[in-house]
Amino acid sequence: MIKFRTKVLLAMNDMNQKDLAEKTGVRPSTISALCTGAAKHIPVDVLDKVCTALNCQPGDLVEHVKDASVQETVE
Repeated sequence: MIKFRTKVLLAMNDMNQKDLAEKTGVRPSTISALCTGAAKHIPVDVLDKVCTALNCQPGDLVEHVKDASVQETVE
């Protein structure tokens, strides 16, 4: 499962969703989707703007977490 870390990065930069939307020019609904994990895709230009505003790398915005319901097969 992919988890977004946008809320954490906002807190680390002392910003809120509105601040990020204003700083990047990205629609507030898109920022909200990034914060809640509802985003299905992220255009590269949006990713670039968010990374610039939060002074981070794209990999800092997302985290892969193993889904507990998926069992690993052992050979």
